[in-house]
Amino acid sequence: MKGVLHCRWLSLVIVSYCFVALFFIPSDNGRSKDTRALSSSAALPVKAVNLGGWLVVEGWMTPWLFDNITNKDMLDGTQLKLRSVKQNMYVCAEGGGDNILVANRTGAAWWETFKLWRVNETTFYLRVAFGQFVRISTKSSELVANATNPGKSEEFVFIRSSNNRVRIRAPNGLFVQARSADAVTADYGEEGTNWGDDDPSVFEMDLNWRVEIGEYQVTNGYGPNATSVLRNHWNTFITEDDFRTMAEYNLTAVRIPVGWWTTRDPEPPKPFVNGSLQIVDNAFNWAEKYNLRVILDLHATNGSTNGWDLSGTRDGTVDWGKTDENINQSVAAIDFLASRYTQRSCLLAIELFNEALAPDISIDSLKKYYQAGYDAVRKYSSEVYVIMSSRLRADQRELLQYIGTFKKSVIDVHYYNSLDGWFSGLSVQRNLDFINNERSRDLSSVTVENGPLVLVGEWSGEFWHSGGEASKEEYQRFAQAELNVFGRATFGWAYWSWKHEINHWSLKWMIANGYISLNKTS
Repeated sequence: MKGVLHCRWLSLVIVSYCFVALFFIPSDNGRSKDTRALSSSAALPVKAVNLGGWLVVEGWMTPWLFDNITNKDMLDGTQLKLRSVKQNMYVCAEGGGDNILVANRTGAAWWETFKLWRVNETTFYLRVAFGQFVRISTKSSELVANATNPGKSEEFVFIRSSNNRVRIRAPNGLFVQARSADAVTADYGEEGTNWGDDDPSVFEMDLNWRVEIGEYQVTNGYGPNATSVLRNHWNTFITEDDFRTMAEYNLTAVRIPVGWWTTRDPEPPKPFVNGSLQIVDNAFNWAEKYNLRVILDLHATNGSTNGWDLSGTRDGTVDWGKTDENINQSVAAIDFLASRYTQRSCLLAIELFNEALAPDISIDSLKKYYQAGYDAVRKYSSEVYVIMSSRLRADQRELLQYIGTFKKSVIDVHYYNSLDGWFSGLSVQRNLDFINNERSRDLSSVTVENGPLVLVGEWSGEFWHSGGEASKEEYQRFAQAELNVFGRATFGWAYWSWKHEINHWSLKWMIANGYISLNKTS
């Protein structure tokens, strides 16, 4: 009987082991559900770097990309002021929009400012303060600002002189003139001009400010040449060798910002160009080869979340979340990314949003999107982390409790000492004290029991006071203080960025030149 019991016990053990092996021993490709759960936890906290300026262009990071654009001072979003040289007055849309254009302003402020929408290197739409576009009145030759969807009838051709004076050819083939202080019309037929003050069709052009230039400006600026420019950039700015170097520097993850247009490949809407999806695929292959985890970040959403270059904006207007259609387009982008990449063994997290700006983005629209975006990811994986954030210029804890209701959720916070003028008057020591005290408290305030994990998704070793003039030792102390504090983030941190025009913003440069040192435990 004892032998029988032993045999039954042995049989039970063998059956149990087979059951465990069937469900829990990972498959050869390393992509079983339970393997991901174990490896995801083991990967934390991450020491990551952002691959900024690569698949979402930011002009301040890669200014050389814009060098060969004709009329590069007149890109989308450039703010333009026009002064009639004959009237010696500025042009504006009466009342800010939905009215006639006049030339009776002695000074130029918001109402006297037009935003350029570029059609080609010499042809533009003119957008007024309240968002409408300039066209010729259907009842007269007067110019009015009442168009909502610009087309051929709103196209104006700019002919520039050498001294920043301009004549503007209207859609009817005639030139715009300030016929009087209260009448700006499109009925001046004289082709020739001496560009003098007596010509009512001559205006002095003041390009006093332009939107931060990014993906929209570079693609629309180059027009038909944009594809070759962007593809060359994608293939050279970040390469497989960079991933190998990241691993050698003891980084454990990369945060890859992508734009919504990438999810429309191979036919993204104009002016965006195709081919970027293959680059994302390459990044995943390289990450797996060098044992790096991937945080896939929907950095730029249709409609723009903050009006900055990093959002793919055309003219700085924040339109995201104003319609359900707009929100649904972002959910569709997340769904696409999740369906394509959740089965890749290196994917650690998908980030739904980047830097939504308060009060432009409402809490209600953000919550609605977060729920739908989270559900989209969970259709394909229960193990991939989902990253969300509170709004910029709002309390960083405003959505902390809400985000904590989702399983495997992460809250992303961004900490910079270089993008706020408040830091400009601080000494090096005061910057250090701010990291050790205020930033430490900020991080602690979002690190709560039973709450989401915390990612310091963007930070930099640059600080405002230095202006590049601080000593190497001071930069080292500042960066080490950040590493000490941000190293307590439960999900980890991600430096902005791997490569950058400005050295101290480049983690590759900082490590190679001895400003930052990472070991396997730091």
